[in-house]
Amino acid sequence: MALPKVKKKAPRAAPRVKRGAKLIAPSWDGWEDWDGQKYHRFKQSTHAWYYENYKPADLWPSVFDWMKTQEYTPAQIKLAKAAPPHSISVTAAINCKMLLAGMPDFNGKENEYWQTLPGTTGQVQPASKFIRQRIEMALKEGATVVEDRKEVAEKKAKEVPPLSIQERILVQAYAMCEGIDEWLEGYIIDADTFDPKAFDFKKHFTEKNVTGAHARKMIPMYDRLLDDYKELERMPTKGQLAKMGEVEADLWEQLKEGYSHLKKSDIKKYTEAINSIVKELEFVVDKAKANRKPPKRKPKSATKLVEKLKYLKVDNKFQITSIPPENIIKANELWVFNVKTRKIGKYVASNIDPLGQQRDGTGLTVKGTTIQGFDEKLSIQKTLRKPAEQLQQFKDAGKVKLRKFLDDIKTTDTKLNGRCNPDTVLLKVN
Repeated sequence: MALPKVKKKAPRAAPRVKRGAKLIAPSWDGWEDWDGQKYHRFKQSTHAWYYENYKPADLWPSVFDWMKTQEYTPAQIKLAKAAPPHSISVTAAINCKMLLAGMPDFNGKENEYWQTLPGTTGQVQPASKFIRQRIEMALKEGATVVEDRKEVAEKKAKEVPPLSIQERILVQAYAMCEGIDEWLEGYIIDADTFDPKAFDFKKHFTEKNVTGAHARKMIPMYDRLLDDYKELERMPTKGQLAKMGEVEADLWEQLKEGYSHLKKSDIKKYTEAINSIVKELEFVVDKAKANRKPPKRKPKSATKLVEKLKYLKVDNKFQITSIPPENIIKANELWVFNVKTRKIGKYVASNIDPLGQQRDGTGLTVKGTTIQGFDEKLSIQKTLRKPAEQLQQFKDAGKVKLRKFLDDIKTTDTKLNGRCNPDTVLLKVN
């Protein structure tokens, strides 16, 4: 479906006189000596002159200026300013401007001339009558606008989101700076008597409970106070200034002139004071870092630890199955059998939990495809010469017999390396 064509709005023509240009308004000097015809025509031409040479936005302030000369209160003027401009009208605004420029509110000669014109009716009214009528409309509409704004403001105030943690810390940091700022004011009042070592930072930080988070916010507040003083230390020589461009050289001269009233000793005092503030705050940050406890990592679940472990779930040849690999975690022993090499082995934890309570740091664990946490000397494997028969004996053996099960196998033992593969069956854990 084609969209309907929208006729473009013709751009508004630029005014003949630019806004803000200096204009010489028609003068009302000598109007008392004019006859009614001259006065009426001058009044009309002056009105047209203002209309053609001023934008409405430049005319509205004349209404409020005229209201100040009358009996209107500041509250009423505020309401009139809040009202939409159309409630006052451009005509009323031009009349106010002309009244302020010297036009009389009412001229009897103009009224007499008006009565002689063919087709005219009624009397010429004072300019203020129409203006007051429009202002009365503006006051009503302004009151409505103010009330609406108040409701919107109250609604927004309720909807204001709470301060973030960093914003709250910054607000607290500003409050914690008050005592330090009062001390620094002593330098401004009398630099000669100011002591850059007189402030007790330890006491102030303790009373205000300044933490490392607060100190990090406060450091840049004071550090930037030395920017100009650092620039003064880099002040170029006359020869260097002569080689610079006019703008750059002028900036250096302004900086030098701005601090020309200070002695070198005064600058040294202030620099020492600010440096001491920054140093003490940095110490608070460093102390907070030293006392910070490392974050506790949430321990991985047994399922997560063994998710990459490679093993054989079921072997039909020897009719054996693997236990759930999660059972390995924190176990004291793990029995494994490789169906390809016919080797049976026992992993013994290096840190055994005698009560079997699975305490942190005890028993076996898994990382990737490797068993970890076993004693390399005690963890061995042996080859089964009659695997079917010997595996059945393993199944039937209790805890006591299992202690000597490997000793009864008359083959050479080798050390286990912890690696599991798809040929490894997880037989049993203790």
